[in-house]
Amino acid sequence: MRAAESEQSTAMVSVRGIQKRFNISSDNRNDTLVALDNISFDVPAGQFVSLLGASGCGKTTLLRIIAGLIRAESGEVLVQGEAVSAPRRDVCMVFQNFGLLPWRTVVDNVVFPLELDGRPRNEREALAQRYIALVGLSGFERRFPHELSGGMQQRVGIARALTRQPIVLLMDEPFAALDAQTRESLQEEFLKISAKLKTTVIFVTHSIDEALVMSDRIFILSGRPGRLTRIVDSPVDDRINNDVRAHPRYATYRHEIREMLRGPGH
Repeated sequence: MRAAESEQSTAMVSVRGIQKRFNISSDNRNDTLVALDNISFDVPAGQFVSLLGASGCGKTTLLRIIAGLIRAESGEVLVQGEAVSAPRRDVCMVFQNFGLLPWRTVVDNVVFPLELDGRPRNEREALAQRYIALVGLSGFERRFPHELSGGMQQRVGIARALTRQPIVLLMDEPFAALDAQTRESLQEEFLKISAKLKTTVIFVTHSIDEALVMSDRIFILSGRPGRLTRIVDSPVDDRINNDVRAHPRYATYRHEIREMLRGPGH
């Protein structure tokens, strides 16, 4: 474990000095809330990193800035060296709520981004079938969202994002609403998918266990204002073939991260 630092390397995603404030009004007063304070880090291509911190520390705000959905007051985000000023088709986001269109079947939900992109019908259906199979939903193509479990609906959301073949996938607590068994199963399956596709993933979570199981590196954010305080490397090199939970230092890592999140004085 080490102090937060900016790695000078060829990065897929570079976050440089991000500062984000929100204006809030209460009792006829206008105040400024500093959500993010001087956040900087690099994410190499193909790496899986998690943003871990307490509620309100700015994790989702930071993810939306990286996605180009909102702007920071200062600093910049670069994807493959190009500044992000608006949403990019090759940077996709998976949200906690499944966000499926209830009147569309699985396949019609998955092809929706490709329709917006104007891709030919045969091309988009071939891509949809590929990623539906990849997330384990072959045979469910003509089902509607209400006919699927929560875990299956989130698989549809992941397949929909993957059809654009993103170079960066941003995930905002995608498994938080699922039961523990389904959540653990999807964690394992998504790790295999991301390793196979070599997609760069930035993953928001409140769960120390989830961050340890999923991540090459964990970026720990302090409470408001959100600051990047520590970077924790995975205790294992190959999380696909090794159970992180079985690592002899897993409990130690978990305890140390919990203490980091609690901050000084506890």
